[in-house]
Amino acid sequence: MLREIYAKKALSQIPRLLGNLDRNEFSPTYGCFHRDYWLDKTSDFPDAVRQFGVHSLALVYKHDFPGNIYKGNARVHDWAIAGMLYWCRIQHADGSFDEFYPYERGWVGPSAFTAYTVIESFNLLQDEMPEEAKEIILKAIGKVAYFIAGGDKEEDHLANHHAMACLALWKSYRLLGGDHLRVAYQNAFEVFLTYHNKKEGWSREYDGIDPGYLSATVSFLGKVYQDNRDPEILQVLKQSVGMCSYFAYPNGFYAGSLGSRNTLHFYPHGFEILADEVPLAGAVAEKMLVGLSEDKLVAPEIMSDRYACYRVSEFLQSYLDYKDRPGESVELPHARDGLQTYFEDAGIFVRNAGQKHIICNIAKGGVVKVFDRDSGKLILNDCGVIAKLADDQVVSSQWIDPEYNIAVNADGWTVSGNLHFIPANKSFTVFKSLVFRSVLLLFGWSPWFSHLLKGRIRKALIMGQRKSPVKFNRSLKIEGEGICLVTELEWSGESEIKALSIGGEFFVRYVPQSRYFQSQELDIEAWRANDEEVTRINLARKYRHLSRICG
Repeated sequence: MLREIYAKKALSQIPRLLGNLDRNEFSPTYGCFHRDYWLDKTSDFPDAVRQFGVHSLALVYKHDFPGNIYKGNARVHDWAIAGMLYWCRIQHADGSFDEFYPYERGWVGPSAFTAYTVIESFNLLQDEMPEEAKEIILKAIGKVAYFIAGGDKEEDHLANHHAMACLALWKSYRLLGGDHLRVAYQNAFEVFLTYHNKKEGWSREYDGIDPGYLSATVSFLGKVYQDNRDPEILQVLKQSVGMCSYFAYPNGFYAGSLGSRNTLHFYPHGFEILADEVPLAGAVAEKMLVGLSEDKLVAPEIMSDRYACYRVSEFLQSYLDYKDRPGESVELPHARDGLQTYFEDAGIFVRNAGQKHIICNIAKGGVVKVFDRDSGKLILNDCGVIAKLADDQVVSSQWIDPEYNIAVNADGWTVSGNLHFIPANKSFTVFKSLVFRSVLLLFGWSPWFSHLLKGRIRKALIMGQRKSPVKFNRSLKIEGEGICLVTELEWSGESEIKALSIGGEFFVRYVPQSRYFQSQELDIEAWRANDEEVTRINLARKYRHLSRICG
């Protein structure tokens, strides 16, 4: 039965979580899941996000899963509580936690996420927990809830983070009570709604739609909806499920380079929660579960230690809330004959032209995926232009720019603008690391400075808008069942191109939960200019590239 794939994928990673956990009760870091910190000594602070692992331990201790050897085991119970207590120990005085560096005081990433997971673990284990441990954990939950209720102070333009803030505050309210927490939840939900596009049914991640994180938003708000049957939440969920369905591809993969953050992950729990009430949610969950069984999704075994813990508990919850599907499920968009739609705000163009399924993100410089509807095979994957200039700066068309010129009609589209300099190509050196840590030591005591620094880092690595002198124009035209994709480059001045590639799969935006390998990449090729072609292109100061798929 496919349902068991959830449990199998999750349970296979419990030894990994336990290997990352300091299980020595005499150790000063007993309960820490950050092996790089407590054992390898390659990190100078404990990453609080790793404590997400306590939820998986609590779930396998408490529930029956196929092949679950951990249920009812006293050691697993003790380790889960130790993990919660260690989480309390690394909390800052203002209630916050760190994820990427010391004194980060992250709003949602380390604080709301781990607050939710500790609350859920506490709910599962509190009947078997020492009173002293209960008091410590409840006090820490109260502090972090107050911190989360203070709202975003670090320029966090991520809808899924605001959805998680809602979830953490709702769970805090249900555990601790108090009108102030209920009001804080309601305020957080109102802020989330400012990120949600009610017309098209998606929620903004930085500057556009990201289907991977949209599935996370469905998961987080779905967990709220289990306990709070608010019609407004249900409406958001229905719309979000509808938009996610366009990114459940015919070949069983999901999302990826079409999204603003390039994420490939699919959070299934919200879809399983909604499967009875929203049939399309069940259809998407089933398609993705088949993909998971065929190793086409981002499963915990291919994720870094930092993020594997997210997916393990997500899959365990999905197993518990799985619903049997009706005999005739709802058709997904790629299966609908004659489908033709354009989501103008998102820039997403979708068309079923005969046996071709075409989906593009025009707002992202014209990222294109084309599938054969019969076989499901990905037959064209074109992420746009990427080039290196003579000064080694990297530029690309794969960037969201509100100043792009976009034109769409029934037979295709055109997008034009400037290639953008990619901001996140520099690495830490020993000197930079020393300077950064020195600044943290001097000013990290200040929450105001911590939030200011986080916002500046986000702008530097992720949100920059720096136009290069190279202009581009990309156009796609549907000719019956044939497709013609034209890319044109032109520039003046002294800039020269050192290397040039068009098409294929590549990612340029800094997003930690992206760039996982998928087997479909083995069949994807890009065009790359050879040395002679680069010389000719620089002399002409322009280039035209044609990709054609015959009907």
